[in-house]
Amino acid sequence: MSSKSKTGRFALGFFSFSSLFIIIAFVSPYWLVTDGKLKNPKFLRIGLWEVCFNGFEEVHHWYDTVFKGCWWIFEEEYYIIHDILLPGFFIATQFFFTVTVCCVLISIFLSYLYMKKDQDDDNYVTLLLTFGTVLVIGGFSGLISVATFGARGDGRDWMPNWEHNDIGWAFALGVIGVIFLFPAGILFLIEARVRKYKRLNEMQSREPSAYTMHERKSAYPGHTDI
Repeated sequence: MSSKSKTGRFALGFFSFSSLFIIIAFVSPYWLVTDGKLKNPKFLRIGLWEVCFNGFEEVHHWYDTVFKGCWWIFEEEYYIIHDILLPGFFIATQFFFTVTVCCVLISIFLSYLYMKKDQDDDNYVTLLLTFGTVLVIGGFSGLISVATFGARGDGRDWMPNWEHNDIGWAFALGVIGVIFLFPAGILFLIEARVRKYKRLNEMQSREPSAYTMHERKSAYPGHTDI
């Protein structure tokens, strides 16, 4: 790590915080929560993959079913309320945030390679470009996800008792994590550009000396350097 540039160290630091926040947000059921002011709220909290109800009834009254407790959001029993539980905006939120998490997981592997590779390696610049690009893609995907949920998550047309529902701390972590992906990715791209031009300058500085040696051999064919 000591051989890495300051830009690279800052980029890796941003990525470390970002990946931690994003993974916590991904698995946490606290994206939308009840504010606790209602005595017996039917809805308690929801994340991307888990929802907690407290006596929630199917609103169409086609089935005599009451949902209570915390369950996986794709649990078979929830199929009768999928139209309520999984509206289009929430599916989009799940999809784009999952893309972000996949980018983070790929980047964790890339960060390992980054730590191991020497700066003089022929593939070092390619690694930096790939690392930065994956992070920026993850950032844009995450931005779509959190913007979609932030605009519709606490709306009156989704969870019951909407006036007592608030955006949760896991959503806030997701937003922070997504924002941190951008400086991390941009710094890696900047580092790649710096390394690329540094390598080009080194190649250009070696070419004149090689050309001079060729001229000397042409001018004195019988001369041999000792």
